[in-house]
Amino acid sequence: MQVTIPDEFLDRVAEKFRMLADPTRLSILRTLMAGEKNVGTVVAETGQNQANVSKHLKMLTESGIVRRRKEGLQVFYCLSDPLIEQLCSLVCGAIVEEARAQVEKNREILKTWKGPKSI
Repeated sequence: MQVTIPDEFLDRVAEKFRMLADPTRLSILRTLMAGEKNVGTVVAETGQNQANVSKHLKMLTESGIVRRRKEGLQVFYCLSDPLIEQLCSLVCGAIVEEARAQVEKNREILKTWKGPKSI
């Protein structure tokens, strides 16, 4: 079965992937996969500075991947799109499988290797 994505969706799809194409944003999303967090907690758990985290949280919120909630002076963030966690899990699973296949390929190469010849 061939899936046809309408041209009108391609920009939206590309924008979602752009949001996932940055290691800092992925680190923030990984932190939020454990549940709602305030900015200070996200900063502490990612090891990034507050200005950088705030910038990326704003981008993620504007893209609809993350939702924010204000409580007094605190702002809390959480994932708003459950698909993000599933997508990250799928990609990580594929990376693990690729690594396993490469390890197995290297084992096969090493089995046939005779070592350097003495001079």
